[in-house]
Amino acid sequence: MASASTRTESAPSLRGIFLMIFAVAMFSCLDATAKYLTRTVATADVAWIRYATHVIYLSLFWRVWQDLTPFRTSKPILQIVRGFTLLGSTFFNFWAIQYLQLAQTSAISFAAPLVVTALAGPLLGEKVGVRRWGAVCVGFVGVLIVTRPGTGAMHWAALLSVCSMLCYAAYTIMTRRMHRTETPSAMIMLSGMVGAVALAPYAPSAIASVEGWLWILALLTGAFGVIGHGALVMAYKTSNASVLAPFAYTQIVWMILWGYLVFGDLPDTWTIVGTGVIAGSGLYILHRERVRGQQLAAKPPTSVQ
Repeated sequence: MASASTRTESAPSLRGIFLMIFAVAMFSCLDATAKYLTRTVATADVAWIRYATHVIYLSLFWRVWQDLTPFRTSKPILQIVRGFTLLGSTFFNFWAIQYLQLAQTSAISFAAPLVVTALAGPLLGEKVGVRRWGAVCVGFVGVLIVTRPGTGAMHWAALLSVCSMLCYAAYTIMTRRMHRTETPSAMIMLSGMVGAVALAPYAPSAIASVEGWLWILALLTGAFGVIGHGALVMAYKTSNASVLAPFAYTQIVWMILWGYLVFGDLPDTWTIVGTGVIAGSGLYILHRERVRGQQLAAKPPTSVQ
């Protein structure tokens, strides 16, 4: 029978796991909505609506007319660059999902942690061992299985999805570098504001091109993004990243579900196999990071002579 202390310790983890699953479900809803909109609305227009509504919703929620904290930053240049990396990820992803199945774009996006691991040494000063490098290489084999370059089965839009993944990896690296000095509210607000301002020239065409009930979907894009990011932040505040990371891969389930229900798409065998390889590599890297963390924690401190 579980002790009271065990139950108390497990409760935050269960809440965090639920929040992570909910967050990736919201992100899959965002992608499905954007894919539907890009049938009739230009990619840049959909991206502007996504970021403009993102900023509006957060401004109302945080009542920024009373407190400007979400706009305060000690690193404005880095915030702008970080915002452009997220914008690039969104734009390339929205462009790619016009042509690819949601499951395919999701599988390729799972390679972002592999890129982060590969760049952690030169950019973040983190030591990456031989085993993790091996997992990175295996993970990229998974990307090749999904995209199948040179076989005639590769759609050119897979390159857009790879660009989206690389932009998101850069976004993740910058977030890891800045999270100690920047507030979560500023990180979320300013990343959305950069996208809204950068794509502002597309505002007139975006407003003109969305008609009728499609406005409901357009307004939902920002809602799905804000709710998803909010749930993600709360998840990481509630539980450790090592507990939550495996459940991020549940996004592929949501992507397959929406792809089938809304667009009649089912992933082929290669996409499923490649997704498994990429996810397995990511989970192994997570395992090695956990082992290394335990080794560092157990290592006695060096005495000062």
